[in-house]
Amino acid sequence: MSYIEFDKEQLVNLNFSKTKEILRCSKTGAFATTTLAGLNTRKYHGLFIAPQDRINQERHVLVSNLNETIIVNNMDFHLSLNQYKGGVINPKGNKYLQHFTADGIPTYLFRVGKFNFTKEILFLKDADRLIIKYTMLDNFESASFQFQPLLAFRSIHSLTHANGQVNTQFQTVENGVGFCLYDNYTPVYLQCSSPIDYQHQPNWFHDIEYSEELNRGYDGLEDLFSPGFMTADVKDKELYITIGTEPIKTEDIAKLYKEDVSRHTSRSSFFNCLQNAADQFIVQRNGKTEIIAGYPWFGRWGRDTFIALPGLTLAFGKNELCKEIIDDMIGDLSNGLFPNIGSGANAAYNSVDAPLWFFRALQLYAEATHTERKIWKEYGDTMKKILSAYRHGTLNNIRMLDNGLIYAGGPGLALTWMDAVVNGVPVTPRTGCQVEINALWYNAVKFALEMARHGKDSDFIYEWEPMVQDFPTVFKETFWSKEMGYLADYVDGNYKNFQIRPNMMIATSLPYSPISEKIRQLILKRTCEELLTEKGIRSLSPNDPEYKGHYFGNQAERDTAYHQGTCWVWLLFPFTDGLLAVYQKSAIPVLQRILYKFDNCMSNYGISTIAEIADGDPPHKPNGCISQAWSVAALLYMKWRIERY
Repeated sequence: MSYIEFDKEQLVNLNFSKTKEILRCSKTGAFATTTLAGLNTRKYHGLFIAPQDRINQERHVLVSNLNETIIVNNMDFHLSLNQYKGGVINPKGNKYLQHFTADGIPTYLFRVGKFNFTKEILFLKDADRLIIKYTMLDNFESASFQFQPLLAFRSIHSLTHANGQVNTQFQTVENGVGFCLYDNYTPVYLQCSSPIDYQHQPNWFHDIEYSEELNRGYDGLEDLFSPGFMTADVKDKELYITIGTEPIKTEDIAKLYKEDVSRHTSRSSFFNCLQNAADQFIVQRNGKTEIIAGYPWFGRWGRDTFIALPGLTLAFGKNELCKEIIDDMIGDLSNGLFPNIGSGANAAYNSVDAPLWFFRALQLYAEATHTERKIWKEYGDTMKKILSAYRHGTLNNIRMLDNGLIYAGGPGLALTWMDAVVNGVPVTPRTGCQVEINALWYNAVKFALEMARHGKDSDFIYEWEPMVQDFPTVFKETFWSKEMGYLADYVDGNYKNFQIRPNMMIATSLPYSPISEKIRQLILKRTCEELLTEKGIRSLSPNDPEYKGHYFGNQAERDTAYHQGTCWVWLLFPFTDGLLAVYQKSAIPVLQRILYKFDNCMSNYGISTIAEIADGDPPHKPNGCISQAWSVAALLYMKWRIERY
């Protein structure tokens, strides 16, 4: 029996199959994603999505879908699924589906009439290229496939509509055709392993409906351009079709397919699925290596990069890859800050914690590679720039107070990971001295001092060591309440916010923690009692009147719930470190139970990966991005830390 598989009854039932989503990626940043039955329910779904270097280097949907018709012994069977305005579905190709497995390459079994065939979908690891393989399992007199591409040529975040600017021309290539709907776009080429007959019939498909966009309160209607039809015969029971940004020799398609299949790790177990998911977040393009925060809609995020980095790289012994990503991120450092989102001219420097998580990632890298003596030489200047910027003040009112604490924020600003904003107003503004920011700050300075000692930088030590000597006392006086029995979430002047949130738990996780072991124990106990669930850690205690146990509705409603009770998997990263720091080996059975509770996630929501978030209330329904880097990384980090103990 396969680890991940679905039967005919599940595939035919759209109410079931459209809630499961498939994702396949290339290291170039290109990817394909849709629902289990092949019905696109999001504007982010597409058969061929690729970065557009000549436009904005963001990902664009080039081929939204491919209407497929198999013609066997002169009988036509329409295999595709499209939903139109009003929920009308036509054709209903999922009625021919018999079975699906994701253990190796995503593979569908179809039955049309008395004939059975399989469809396998592969995105090449190192190229902007998708290959689909069809294999006939029964004898036939004649068989061919007709393909009708539905083209979008637009950003993943937008929708396209019928217009007169579209370029309806086509280019003939070997066993295929190429299209480029607008200037500056990369052309897209569709080629078959067999000769084709192409009929050019430009046409618009109007009012394609994306139900998930409508459910999320967005525009969900799109027009897609169909240039025509290409038909190819099945030879020796097999036919390949490939979609890419460059034409290739069609005699190489089968070879490319077989070589790439051999390089894939089977998704035949929970941890194999996590490993495959981890690989999909690492993108190498235009000489840069970066982490995609989440599929299908997130790009590179500074905070997410540093938090996810240890689990995606160090946990597999990919130390050089870890260093490569760190070095590329440093290239975007400005005013002591890393971009929250974007890069270069499109970067937004509104994250107070990204630079502090950089220190934590570097700390774990140094520990894993035993390169403490090299760290200061290679990264000392970067560490100094960040610490100096925080000390003397930088963007967004980020500055060190006279007592050594870090203050950040102001009206309209949301600078921590709890950064949801509704109608221009932060849901959880947390302006002031935030508990996790100051714990991370202390750890960063202490780690820098440790590395400076290895580097024999006496000037840095002389300047910075006195600044942290009294920090634990100041931290405790500022955040700790003996009456409450836990730490304040943030403090602004005389105001102290004592909502029970997971941010205080981060203070328990750091090698240099400003709190005693007794306080760590009390915080972890409170975390387990009120925040920990089997699908992550809540962002707010359910006992709080502001708690929201379900994440649903339009964007404003979802953002209001985002950090007000919603479960986050990534928080298991610091939770793991905190529990091990306090309870050592006795924490391992607890962590193992939590880890293996995620096994059943592999067949839900994002198939063979881990979602961004889950409802705070049982049964903790997954939501948000179908595949999130720091969610996957947190579980891999847990496994790594457990095995190293």
